[in-house]
Amino acid sequence: MKWGDVLWNNHIIGAFSSQHLPDTTHTLVPTLHNFTYDVYFWVKDASVSQAMEFDINQFTGGHSFIWGHECRIAGGHQWDVYDNVHKKWVATGVPCNPTSGAWNHLIISVQRTSGNQLLYKSITLNGNTATLNHYESPGTTNWNGVTINYQLDGNTNGTPYTVYLDKLNFTIQ
Repeated sequence: MKWGDVLWNNHIIGAFSSQHLPDTTHTLVPTLHNFTYDVYFWVKDASVSQAMEFDINQFTGGHSFIWGHECRIAGGHQWDVYDNVHKKWVATGVPCNPTSGAWNHLIISVQRTSGNQLLYKSITLNGNTATLNHYESPGTTNWNGVTINYQLDGNTNGTPYTVYLDKLNFTIQ
């Protein structure tokens, strides 16, 4: 299938929480501000990927904070971040060159500021850290919770490729 995607989603806090943290009173999620997504991923052949996406999502107080991070292979080998308001990707200029046939280590650090802005703090891939300090505004939602995603985006030819995730740690500081 051309342009096929595969999405893995984990509800950390909120309805359907994998951690048994439903936060039905909506008192936990609003107190959370700093998040780190730390994962090892193995990709057989990164050159056939359109993009590999790693997301941290917080939904609270009517705001949708989607810290989307896309390692865009096709069209530039760089990291893009997500603009929640305009629902589009924004190029960062930071290179994204995962090693094919090997384990890659990725650490993403983000923050919901006291003024309810999304702060993309840094991306570290295989020991190389890029400090972004990039701000975006949130979208809107009626849901309350915290989720993380991983998504594979297929290329225009629908070329199959394999990616494994391991040692995924998601921390809230």
